[in-house]
Amino acid sequence: MPICEADPWRLQYFAHIACPDDVLIPTEDPDAWEWYPRHRWVYDKVAVALSQGLAAAPHGVEPRAFPVFSKPISNLKGMGVGSRILRSPAEYAAHSAPGHMWMTLLDGRHVSSDVAVVDGTPAWWRHTTGKPDMDGTFDYWTIRAAPDREIERRCGDWIRRNLAGYTGLINLETIGSTIIEAHLRFADQWPDLYGAGWVEAVVGLYRDGRWIFADRDRRDGYSVVLFGPHGQRYRHPPPAVVDAISATPSVSSVQITFHEDRAPDRHAMPPGGFRLAIVNGRELAAGFAARERLRLHFIAEVGRAA
Repeated sequence: MPICEADPWRLQYFAHIACPDDVLIPTEDPDAWEWYPRHRWVYDKVAVALSQGLAAAPHGVEPRAFPVFSKPISNLKGMGVGSRILRSPAEYAAHSAPGHMWMTLLDGRHVSSDVAVVDGTPAWWRHTTGKPDMDGTFDYWTIRAAPDREIERRCGDWIRRNLAGYTGLINLETIGSTIIEAHLRFADQWPDLYGAGWVEAVVGLYRDGRWIFADRDRRDGYSVVLFGPHGQRYRHPPPAVVDAISATPSVSSVQITFHEDRAPDRHAMPPGGFRLAIVNGRELAAGFAARERLRLHFIAEVGRAA
């Protein structure tokens, strides 16, 4: 197994790719933190902010001006837990917490970018934007074929200044082309939308230290998310149902994104819903139609259980 993947619903992207046993490729931040000690400092969000000239400090150092954005200094497994805008000294005092930090409140497009890096130099980029729904959920993500020149210029300069000696994939989250988070791994939700041969190129990057990817089939793609209400126990659809939806034209994969044998409250989920499934594909309408088929299945299963 070339990719060290914690989520069984994503093994479908990696299980059949040849790779030497001694090549370890992270998709989880705890693995990346352990395997890349020289560059693990990027998980310190104060350091990332300061490296770009932003105002930032741990809680305890009071901001000189408000509003600011507050979040944990390092958070390898909790998504956006504990993040908030602080608009006044009173809010700062009320929410000040050990292990948290504040930084300049940024404005602009929120973009997730995967970057292939060879010895501290960017060699390939892909950019993704999400359509937010409610309370921390997303309706769908657009994996864009087009370059983003501003992100590639500004963040490329940052990579060259700060990641000398690093070879591998990184994921950058930006607002207005400024980095808010950096990860020493790629986004494993949509590798099937990067084009044929991309996972093999990733293996080659970690094995040989070179990025060789033709990128001939670079098209927009979509990752459509299905959420259900919290507080219910869900069951996986039968494999035949998933296979039939996966075989739909313009659908490239279906992920059932929860552990059936695990209590719902033991899953890390946003407040707005329990994530049930993800449909990846080349056409947004096909993704919506596949999501609706899955939604109706889950509704029927919940009704039978009741």
